[in-house]
Amino acid sequence: MNTLLVVNSSPRSNSVSRKLTRHVAEQWKQRNPEGRVIERDLRAETPGYVSEEWIQAMGTPADKRTAEHNAVLAESDAYIDELMAADLIVIGAPMHNFSISAPLKAWIDQIVRAGKTFSYGDKGPKGLLPDGKQVLVIVSRGGMYAEGAPADFQVPYLRHMLGFVGLNNLRVVDADRQAFGPEAAQKSVDEAMAQLSGCGEQVAVSA
Repeated sequence: MNTLLVVNSSPRSNSVSRKLTRHVAEQWKQRNPEGRVIERDLRAETPGYVSEEWIQAMGTPADKRTAEHNAVLAESDAYIDELMAADLIVIGAPMHNFSISAPLKAWIDQIVRAGKTFSYGDKGPKGLLPDGKQVLVIVSRGGMYAEGAPADFQVPYLRHMLGFVGLNNLRVVDADRQAFGPEAAQKSVDEAMAQLSGCGEQVAVSA
């Protein structure tokens, strides 16, 4: 069964990024009527921060973990299980202070786990999530940031961290210029919608 995972991280209930992730999900459902959709709203359920207890539990071999260890890691395990199940992962990521939102950073901290989603060997780090997963990152931001812009700590970070756990088949669609006035903002959203419509067709064909 094809599975779509949608991760929303905007604090606003009707944000630009949420409108765009909803657009993708609706198209995907039309093309995959029997498919499964997992929705993870980081606004409604903010991930816990990495704590001393979390680090201790994560560093304890699985066969030696206590019930308390397992309880501490339960949230992380659930997020990782969702990633493992998904064929297509759609992430809505508004820019906050030139980077990602706090809930999205907390989610990333929960999914980056040694021995679960990455490992280190003689050749360095290796992502452990299965090959073939497609990732669509929808970013919304007030300004305009060309590829490699020095003030963009959002897209480069997401590319690096998602690639670190093995999610290398990644495409970014940008709804920028949201602070440039209503006309420019809507034009950017319309352009993003057009790109996402094409993404939906490609995903359906390859799924």
